[in-house]
Amino acid sequence: MYGAILGDIIGSAFEFDRDGKTKEFPLFCEESTWTDDTVMTIAVAEALMNAGRDATTEEIKAACVKSMQKWGRKYPYAGYGGRFIHWVHSDDPHPYKSYGNGSAMRVSAAGWLYDTVDRTREVARATAAVTHNHPEGIKGAECTAAVIFLARNGATDEDVAKYVKAEFGYDFTETLEEMRARHDHVETCMDSLPKAMRAFLDGASYEDVVRNAVSLGGDTDTLGAIAGAMAEGRYGVPEELKKECRERVPKDMRKVIERFDALIG
Repeated sequence: MYGAILGDIIGSAFEFDRDGKTKEFPLFCEESTWTDDTVMTIAVAEALMNAGRDATTEEIKAACVKSMQKWGRKYPYAGYGGRFIHWVHSDDPHPYKSYGNGSAMRVSAAGWLYDTVDRTREVARATAAVTHNHPEGIKGAECTAAVIFLARNGATDEDVAKYVKAEFGYDFTETLEEMRARHDHVETCMDSLPKAMRAFLDGASYEDVVRNAVSLGGDTDTLGAIAGAMAEGRYGVPEELKKECRERVPKDMRKVIERFDALIG
C-alpha cells in the first residue's frame, strides 16, 4: 500500500505537466500531497481487512461501499470526479459504468492479501464493480492487482508482461519517449494501464518506476499510484520512503497503514 500512496504524493505536484515531462524532479516539494487516490486506497484496504480474507464477493462489495463512503465523506475535497463524489454522498449508491482509472489506483491492497492470482483478481473485480462496473474499469483493477501479486511472488518481468498481454490485452509496446510525446491528460484505464506497465517494466527500483510514470505527464498522481503499487510488489519500498509516507498522511490513515503492515507481515 505504501507504493500506491507514495506514488500519489510524489506525482501530485506534477499533474497537468507542471515542470515538464522529465525524470529529474525532487521526490517531495511544497506541493506534494495525498489526493483522492490515497483516500480510496486506504478505504479499500480497510474494507478488505474488515471483510476478511474468506469473504464472499457480495461481502467485499458491501464492505467497500461502506468504507469508501465513510472515507470519502470524511475527506470530501481530495479531488474526486463529479460522478464519484455524488456516489459517495448517495443514500442508495449504485455503480455507474465508469472506465476511469480510479478503479486501478485504489486496488493495491488486493495484490497483497490473497494466496492465488485467481482470488486476487476476483477481489479486485469486486472492489471495482461498486462504481467502475464497465468492463474496462474492472479490467484495470484486475490487471493492477494481478501484477502486484505476480511481482511479489517472484514472476519475472517477461512473465508479467506475457500474462498481462494474454489476460488483459493491453498494448504497452510504445517506449516511454513515444508515450511522453503523445501523452495528454487522460484518466481512463485504457490509457493509464499501458503507461503504468511501461513505467514498471522499464524501472530499476521503486523510485525509478515512479519517476518513469510521473515523467509521462498528465494524470501524474494516478499514474504514480498505479505504477508505484506495481513497483512495490517487485522492489519493495525503502524504509526512509515509508517513514516519509507515514509522516505525510493523517493519523487515521496511518492507523490503517500500520494495521495492514501487521496483517501482511
